[in-house]
Amino acid sequence: MKLDPFYLIVDSAAWIERLVPLGVKLVQLRIKTMDETGLRAEIRKSKALCVQYKSQLIVNDHWRLAIEEGCDFVHLGQEDLQTADLSRIRSAGVRLGLSTHDHVELETAMFAEPDYVALGPIYPTVLKKMKWAPQGLERISEWNRRVTPIPLVAIGGLNPDRLDGVFEAGANSAAVVTDITLSSDPEARTREWIKKTDRWR
Repeated sequence: MKLDPFYLIVDSAAWIERLVPLGVKLVQLRIKTMDETGLRAEIRKSKALCVQYKSQLIVNDHWRLAIEEGCDFVHLGQEDLQTADLSRIRSAGVRLGLSTHDHVELETAMFAEPDYVALGPIYPTVLKKMKWAPQGLERISEWNRRVTPIPLVAIGGLNPDRLDGVFEAGANSAAVVTDITLSSDPEARTREWIKKTDRWR
């Protein structure tokens, strides 16, 4: 399986409606706190937009809703992995991405046979307080050796200037949140990411 090298992460269907039409081909909907009715509506709208613009939608955490809404992909953190019904996810034909931050988490993730593995944070990030130190480029190379041929997603503190090093170290896709969503011009920044990652597409 091949992932697009530009992996956008946003927290609403409104962001998807705003940015996916620019040419985003891989986007994760990550909503942490919302009631089920609201979540379902956000997922449903996001999926419709992604179908319209031929983009791949990944639903973060909410695997039951992802199955019920016919989504192709779900992304789980390590805590969510402990409680998720992987056999049900698999039998529904939903592909699985997993977060990792250290060697123990990587072993746990590989045991679950994911469709891709994410490693982070590569650089310091403002998105959330992390108990893990920045991983750096050498860790990408190590993870690449351990997970190949499964795609490896790098996340955390990435911007267009850091992408050459991330991909040369062995990442297959680069995930981004705040470099775009906190930008003064998210549309222009999205176009910059698309152009910058084109050589790995």
